[in-house]
Amino acid sequence: MAEAKTRRRGEHLEQAILDAAWAELSEVGYTALTIEAVAKRAGTSKPVIYRRWQSRAHLVIAAWARQRPSESATPDLGSLRADLVWLFTRISDRTAGMISETIAGVMAEAFNHPEVQSLLRERMDSAPLIGEIQRIVDNAAARGELRPVVVPRRAARFPLDLIRAETFFCGAAVPDEVIESLVDEVYLPLLRGLALG
Repeated sequence: MAEAKTRRRGEHLEQAILDAAWAELSEVGYTALTIEAVAKRAGTSKPVIYRRWQSRAHLVIAAWARQRPSESATPDLGSLRADLVWLFTRISDRTAGMISETIAGVMAEAFNHPEVQSLLRERMDSAPLIGEIQRIVDNAAARGELRPVVVPRRAARFPLDLIRAETFFCGAAVPDEVIESLVDEVYLPLLRGLALG
């Protein structure tokens, strides 16, 4: 007698859908991605997907967020500059590992749909980057490099904005010399100005 097929639920089903969405993105890109193709790849149905994510953009953002690597401790490399170069390089490596057409597709969708803009802002505001920047600044203050300062949320997100813009222009990982220039010419002066404020 054939064994009954186990029905996936909860986290197992969600993981299968998000993996399928990411695989589809890798193969066909954001523009050609369909919920029907994701459902077929995940072995589920469109209504099951739409019960969890209200649109294609919501599904893609969730799949993108699932790709975030497990967080590692922010190192203290002995200087504010060294810590920032490490962080900017890490952001660049991760951004280059994403599918640029996917990111562009989600951003284009955000222009047309306020609810997608809101979701992207929520994701950005909850990103671990904010805590990492504050830890780096706190370490610098403890070493006497800066006066203690609470980094505003927008300023804490700025490294990601800078790297994302450079990635769109470079089409790949941002070169080391550009990362150093962003740190030296843009972000270090910003932090020093905040500390003086």
